[in-house]
Amino acid sequence: MIETNVRKQKDLEELTLLDDYMFAHVMRETRYLKPLLEYILQIKIVKIQLIDTQKTEKEGYNSKGIRLDVYVMDENGIVYNIEMQSSNKYNLPKRLRYYQSVMDVHILKPGDDYRKLNKTYVIFICNYDPFGVGQYVYTFENICREVPGLPLMDEAYKVIVNTKGLYGNISGELKEFISYLDGGRITGAYSRELDDAVRAIKDSEERRLEYMLLWVRDNEMRAEGYSEGHSEGFSEGHSEGFSEGHSEGFSEGFSEGAITDAIQIYNDEMHMSVEEITRKIMSRFGLNEKTALDYIAEISREKTV
Repeated sequence: MIETNVRKQKDLEELTLLDDYMFAHVMRETRYLKPLLEYILQIKIVKIQLIDTQKTEKEGYNSKGIRLDVYVMDENGIVYNIEMQSSNKYNLPKRLRYYQSVMDVHILKPGDDYRKLNKTYVIFICNYDPFGVGQYVYTFENICREVPGLPLMDEAYKVIVNTKGLYGNISGELKEFISYLDGGRITGAYSRELDDAVRAIKDSEERRLEYMLLWVRDNEMRAEGYSEGHSEGFSEGHSEGFSEGHSEGFSEGFSEGAITDAIQIYNDEMHMSVEEITRKIMSRFGLNEKTALDYIAEISREKTV
């Protein structure tokens, strides 16, 4: 096998409610999700209907797709998108803005009046404090700067739950939920139910297979050139050490970086043999066999230097 340093996939047994897959699967059960929404927003909900979990939305052909963890509507037509954010990428405000816009595009059909836009809540649960103020919950709505207290009344709300919070008037149930997220502590009936649900998913062969298939699919997408940060075509100076005719049959639009990413993913994350990797990158990137083997050999040399 090639020696590379691509990140490893977590085993299903290692997942907690902080992981997207686990969170989405537990919260697709309305008996867990409905009380959580009530605890966070301090409201009473009679009924919620699951629109989708792990739903991928795109505003347009060339726009950035997002995967909605949990997407539901209540009996009054209020739409809720609730997401788990387990790492700080320092882009939370703009991320909230984008999620809101994608939800609105999904809600409003061509020709609809803007008044048909539902009241919406985008809720991010973070295992870090994005603002450093120490609040358990941060709630945002659009208001007028010149006239204090005058809301825009666009009915678009953004809520952040901070598992590292210290301040704020929240319910004991929400504190229980936060405590479970932050350290796996079971302190009441709700956290016990959540923990039982997590354990049931880990014990399910069906969920185990689904988790692996989702992981393979996502890595196939990464391997096929969808990873960000690579420019089109070859960069100068990168062809040194490769055989003559290296780019013969190369599919236009794929970068050298995408090919090397693919090799690393197929090897480290999908545990393919050299022969399997060779066939994969030949098929995907239009390479001849010698060129494909040159790429694999070059990565192997770089990692052993």
